[in-house]
Amino acid sequence: VKKSELNDRIRAILRLVSSGLRTSIPENAPKLELDRPEDRTLARQTQVLLKNEGNILPFDKDKRIAVIGPNSKIATISGGGSASLTPYYTVTLFEGVSAKASAGVEWAQGVYSHQMLPTIGSHLQTHNGREGFTIKLYNNPPEASHRELLEERTLTDSNVLFAGFDRQDLAHIWHVDAEGIFTAAESGLYDFGLCVYGTARLYIDDELIVDNVENQRSGPSFIGCGTVEETGTKELVAGQHYKIFLRWASANSSTRVKPDGVVLFGHGGFRIAGCKRLDFDVSIMEAADLARSVDQVVLFTGLSGEWESEGQDRPHMNLPPSNDDLISAVLDANPNTVIVVQSGTPVAMPWADKAKAIVQAWFGGNETGNGIADVLYGDVNPSGKLPLTMPRRIQDNPAYSNYRCEGGRTLYGEDMYVGYRWYENIETAPLFPFGHGLSYTTFEMTNLELRQGGSNNLTVSCQVENNGGRAGAQVVQVYVAAPKSHYVGRPVKELKGFTKVFLEAGETDKVEIDLDLVQATSYWDEIEDKWCSEAGTYKIMVGDSSAATKFLTKKATVEKTTWWSGL
Repeated sequence: VKKSELNDRIRAILRLVSSGLRTSIPENAPKLELDRPEDRTLARQTQVLLKNEGNILPFDKDKRIAVIGPNSKIATISGGGSASLTPYYTVTLFEGVSAKASAGVEWAQGVYSHQMLPTIGSHLQTHNGREGFTIKLYNNPPEASHRELLEERTLTDSNVLFAGFDRQDLAHIWHVDAEGIFTAAESGLYDFGLCVYGTARLYIDDELIVDNVENQRSGPSFIGCGTVEETGTKELVAGQHYKIFLRWASANSSTRVKPDGVVLFGHGGFRIAGCKRLDFDVSIMEAADLARSVDQVVLFTGLSGEWESEGQDRPHMNLPPSNDDLISAVLDANPNTVIVVQSGTPVAMPWADKAKAIVQAWFGGNETGNGIADVLYGDVNPSGKLPLTMPRRIQDNPAYSNYRCEGGRTLYGEDMYVGYRWYENIETAPLFPFGHGLSYTTFEMTNLELRQGGSNNLTVSCQVENNGGRAGAQVVQVYVAAPKSHYVGRPVKELKGFTKVFLEAGETDKVEIDLDLVQATSYWDEIEDKWCSEAGTYKIMVGDSSAATKFLTKKATVEKTTWWSGL
């Protein structure tokens, strides 16, 4: 490593330290809560209305509504791993809709979406009535004649990883006893699960339910450091209280062989989970019956931080098992059902042609329930645009044939043809194109003008009219199509600029977007090891998505070929 390169890296760290010092926040300052209106605004503005045939949306607050689906009563706020944070509070989609609907809300689960059983920490209570469960730390094992308590805490998240845990008095193998009271909401058979990075046994009312000590199996928990989820069952009675008790020993207690390629870190962890078992055939039929009985239906589906996380790749684009079956059954029962998908990446939608209204809602943070309800009921007009292309099937993805490693090399055979560039190059229509997003109003773009100035500046302007019946926002997108090159292949067109304009009903405004014409027309020349802007005539295209039904087009000329480096 060059000394100059090492110095650059050290300076970057020192700049980060310096910026932290300028905040005037003292070291080890207490954590404070932050509740900002911008959080709800962010959840509103990021949603993308993919379909809205027959103007099913927005909903009518004075009509009864059915809320269905696995994501309806859980707050799916973020992806997993480093993308996740413990929120101060969350608003579920069911809560958000219930706060808007004035004529009553009915609910059906339909199916579950979890990969592993859902954690139960927030459903537990301590012996003194606090939410959560207690953990007690010891150096001595349970069978010791005397155990000195090192520390006691109350937690609400039962997915516990002891990373960055800096006690200096811990033994090579140390222990945790975790205990909480679970009250069954319904009678029936419950499944309970236990993942560990270490070893543990889970008891309910002193009955051993899950043993994850002997014959451990490696799994994806704790970013590959932990085991698979071992499960057990118990019949519970509604309203009855049950003592959940865990005996856990730290990572060094496990004799499990370390998986190849996994970096072990921290002292270990445990994950306690459980829920009532569902007969999906019965619960899907109940959901369809409910959908048939009301005028308005919204079905919340999607992924979660379990399915989308660092340290793992999704092997397919499918929704969790049985979700597609639920969606198809509910659409058959009520074709006007609105499907809301929460995911950070595209999912397969085999029912998309049958659905009249689809919303891509992403992971909206702690205010996700309110933000989505604001859009569904029209308090906010959706204005989000897709930042990616949604293919109909995984085989259409540009990386599909290259996603592998050969001889230790990762292949990038798609070259520059990623995203919309790929689909346009092979002339394959995706399910929903890059830049797509509808509104509850309509817009028209006219009067495209180009103005070339000095220093390679090109100003692109057009008129945008809101010719619908309500206020809304449109994103004006500028694409550049290069002439055929004798040296390299070029995409059909590339996005080079965009801006969002807010307009009242009937209002018209002029929008201007400035481009650097040299940068906007350049490609990377591998021979010269520089950027190259080739002389020629380029087409400037303005529309509302990469696959706009109507583009405004004009031509701009680059007089001479230029090579350049750096931005």
